[in-house]
Amino acid sequence: MQDWRKIVGSNVRALRIAKGVTQEELAFEADLDLTYVGGIERGMRNPSLMVMARLAEALNVTPIALLSETEPNCG
Repeated sequence: MQDWRKIVGSNVRALRIAKGVTQEELAFEADLDLTYVGGIERGMRNPSLMVMARLAEALNVTPIALLSETEPNCG
């Protein structure tokens, strides 16, 4: 079974870096706690659908981009 927490976390990190924002800026834009965003990126947290929607909106992508098993399109 795949570890979807790690897949989502890796995608959030790649998209955040491509956007050129810090974890703190992403957390602010998504109205989430900074430590929670860090936990998501490390694959330690299991974000709800609503949290993934907020992250996707802050990253200007669709929620499905966070679930992609391949490298997300960051361009």
